[in-house]
Amino acid sequence: MNFCFRLILIFISLLLIFEGSAFLKPQRVENENKIMVLNYHKIDDVNISLSIPPAEFDKQMKYLKDNDYHTITPDELYASIEGREKLPENPVLITFDDGYSDNYKNAYPILKKYDFKATIFVISSFVGNMEHYVTWDEVREMSENGITIASHTVDHRSMTDLTDAQLKKELEDSKAKIEEELGKKVDYIAYPTGTYNLHIAEIVRDAGYKAAFTIKYGIVDAYSNIYALERIPIFQTEDTHKSFLERIRYAPAFESIGWIKN
Repeated sequence: MNFCFRLILIFISLLLIFEGSAFLKPQRVENENKIMVLNYHKIDDVNISLSIPPAEFDKQMKYLKDNDYHTITPDELYASIEGREKLPENPVLITFDDGYSDNYKNAYPILKKYDFKATIFVISSFVGNMEHYVTWDEVREMSENGITIASHTVDHRSMTDLTDAQLKKELEDSKAKIEEELGKKVDYIAYPTGTYNLHIAEIVRDAGYKAAFTIKYGIVDAYSNIYALERIPIFQTEDTHKSFLERIRYAPAFESIGWIKN
């Protein structure tokens, strides 16, 4: 076992030993250009990793509210990275992938309860057509009440499996459909299944998107690739709230010493 790896194990052990102490109080972001982006999928009581129970989601949102986190939009994140806008203290972008109906039925009322903004990346061909996904009326209502609607492509196909022509169609058609339904510009996308590469990022840019989000664990800052923005995935575990706290507390600490950004 080499010396560096031993240091890593020692550091993690110390984090676990001091959990709950002052050492693990929420890590405050000193630079306004450091942004935590949370990544959710489903908010329901189904016992799978992608589903966060509504009561637990409420608990997580209350934690953010009580600890002075401030929710932002993708536009605010983008402007901050470009140096055009100063963000509120402890900014957090809350995102949902896929556009499940429980985002409207369960997450949306909780977000309104705490006066939180959020972003939903919808699969455009699923909206209003697939069971368990949001309808366009639901999307329009949320869009008018603090929820940014963005693209998750037309059919949620892994981008690395597509030809350039197929990629272009997935990107452009989903953008056009959402814009037609909402009457608002769509500038952001999350990669389906998290798969992407530099060539795909170029096609995303050429399709008219200003930024793209990955499932890579990390904090967004001035050094982030605008077409490969990091997020912090939130999953259901044996102790979901403990996992949530560990993820949002450790990410700034790990990134500050260079462990999760390259």
